[in-house]
Amino acid sequence: MTLTPPLAEVLRRAVQPQRLIDTAVKLIQVPSPTGQAGAVADRLAELLHADGFAVERPTGGHATAPAVVARFATGRPGRTLQFDGHLDTVHLPFVPPRVVEGRITGSGSSDMKAGIAAAIEALRALRDTNTLPGGAILLTCHDLHEAPWGDGRQLDQLIRDGIVGDAVLVPEYLNHCIPIIGRGSLTWKATIRRPGPPIHEVMRPDEPNVIAAGAELVRRLFQLHERLAARRDPLAGSDSLFIGQIHSGEIFNQYPQECWLEGTRRWLPGTAPAAVEQELRDLFADLARDTGTSVAADLMVVRDAFQLDPHDPLVPAFQEAHALVSGRPLPLGAKMFCDDGNSFWSLARIATITHGPTAGGAHTVHEWVSIDDLVRVAQVYALTAVAYCA
Repeated sequence: MTLTPPLAEVLRRAVQPQRLIDTAVKLIQVPSPTGQAGAVADRLAELLHADGFAVERPTGGHATAPAVVARFATGRPGRTLQFDGHLDTVHLPFVPPRVVEGRITGSGSSDMKAGIAAAIEALRALRDTNTLPGGAILLTCHDLHEAPWGDGRQLDQLIRDGIVGDAVLVPEYLNHCIPIIGRGSLTWKATIRRPGPPIHEVMRPDEPNVIAAGAELVRRLFQLHERLAARRDPLAGSDSLFIGQIHSGEIFNQYPQECWLEGTRRWLPGTAPAAVEQELRDLFADLARDTGTSVAADLMVVRDAFQLDPHDPLVPAFQEAHALVSGRPLPLGAKMFCDDGNSFWSLARIATITHGPTAGGAHTVHEWVSIDDLVRVAQVYALTAVAYCA
């Protein structure tokens, strides 16, 4: 369906900034560290019930915080557009919400409760104006997003259970481009140990030396990174291996029993996460054999890689809506972080666009989000739905 300025004006007027702010504040008020988002999910379900929406609460394998699912169907033929967001926040001290100087602050304001509120406001505007020509809107919100406390399995189960749309909008804080590619991510930790008790360094045996083994592991990991860097995408960059931490010893002259290293591994679409894991496990096993140590590997796949077909019907619908609201389409680009769009693509090949409000302070105690841009996002989501669902 072709969008028009009069239609855009109808939806612009239907988006109520104060209602949007109130929703965001009510969600931010409820602390929800990853794994413990049950109370805020209950709050969201109550808000949607009060708005007249029927709400489902599938567990997605996480019964302590069942997901929130709401649907708005026209009863006419068309596609289903899904708005999806995570309700959990990183494990930092809770900061209550404030509305000040055109911003909402507080834990989860930028990542991503305010974005969810904007999606909900778009849903309300579509219902209130009866402008959705066909199809339906599906709203899903869930826990277990933020790594390392969560591994995305609740959303993964919802996808496997078929609680999905034909395409998805995710209101994470990215809005400078339409991301059409993104790398997958895995966190790794290798713990190198030697036999025997703690001992003064003057009494130490010659071998094995866990610090020397750690240094050798660093060398081998850098060699792996150099090989991986040969595979490159012009937008998303290259496959990579990153070392972020190295630790060993308790005091300066005690012969250490343990050395551990920690970092990430990222990969482009086309590489299987299982192959990434096996490559690292083999590398760690070889090191243990060659150095006479034991190496315990702790690996967690955060998300698989992501890709979006720029010719999918979601893209022109979104571009038309964005241009009508903001005056211009967006360039195509890369998604530098992993989000739930990666899961929709890797598990079900569902087209997903990550687009949210201008915000800052994610994964800190100083989160903020622009109120004006929340209103803009709500308008873009509503118009995208009109263009896509028809």
